Amino acid sequence: MCRAFLDSKSVRPRDPLLRKINEAICGCKVGVAVFSPRCRESPYCLHELAPLVEKGKRAIPIVRDVKTLELHVMEDGICSDMDWQRFRDALNDARDTVGLTFDTSTGDWSKLLNDATDAVVRNVLEVDEENASKNPSYIAQKCLKLSCFSLNDKDRGGTMKNRVKN
Repeated sequence: MCRAFLDSKSVRPRDPLLRKINEAICGCKVGVAVFSPRCRESPYCLHELAPLVEKGKRAIPIVRDVKTLELHVMEDGICSDMDWQRFRDALNDARDTVGLTFDTSTGDWSKLLNDATDAVVRNVLEVDEENASKNPSYIAQKCLKLSCFSLNDKDRGGTMKNRVKN
């Protein structure tokens, strides 16, 4: 099952934003990084990108209304020098990754959504294959989760707890 994390939908009032973002990144298989003309000015956008890169997560860049070569960090004194270096390194890594480009004045939003969805699904499947080849029990765990899901389906005769008793 894929669960998307979008801060405006996944974080509640009074939640610690950066911690929630980090938790989501740690638990993800694939991240989508959207680069816009103003993203380089936002420590939050850069804070989301840096852990994706540092943790070796797959990141699918979507470059919107900006050329890849124009992407660079604009320091504003809010973050530490070490954080700005992390941001620069992550941005350089993302800049070297093939992604999707989109021009809002001429682009087709439906095509972008389809292309991004295809890229995410393809990458999630590849991550699962890589995990399975490294760890044979990974497949068993996936199959067990799927079995439990089907046993919990009310259309199939009740919960797993009821099935075990019978």
